[in-house]
Amino acid sequence: MTYDIDQAISILSRTPAVLTALLEGLPDAWSAGNEGGDTWSPYDVVGHLIHGERADWIPRAKRILVDGESRTFDPFDRLAQFEESRGKTLDQLLAEFDALRRQSIDELRGMNLKSRDLEKTGIHPAFGRVTLQQLLATWVVHDLDHLAQISRVMAKQYAGEVGPWSQYLSILRDRTEEG
Repeated sequence: MTYDIDQAISILSRTPAVLTALLEGLPDAWSAGNEGGDTWSPYDVVGHLIHGERADWIPRAKRILVDGESRTFDPFDRLAQFEESRGKTLDQLLAEFDALRRQSIDELRGMNLKSRDLEKTGIHPAFGRVTLQQLLATWVVHDLDHLAQISRVMAKQYAGEVGPWSQYLSILRDRTEEG
């Protein structure tokens, strides 16, 4: 499948509802669990997505459209959620993410992007030259990656409880890097 902005928006606009349906009102045992060590809980992931709405996707898209390659993207703090989410409930974070994502989608639509705009480039601090299309496609895959991560983390809360069925549950065996 090639990148299509309307198809991208169809995923981006659904992410808050998917997260709300999965996480809203859950006991902390589900939303605060992680995979051990420095891994993230569902609560942490939602906070990370909120930070991305504020500091990543739309600001970087605007940077490409306005500045091109003349200004490097501001660095993105992948761990900012730990401070920014402090004191908030998961339900508050879900509502905040929903509102921010709606705003982001409205801004994205308001850009009235054409094919030539998607070819415009900016400078990522680690990757160098990137296109607007790559940034926007990454936004979609980033959402899907974190939805899979949340599902995996939640499934692993019962890893020891499923007994012999674990051999059929690949979600319990797969381990990927966080973030």
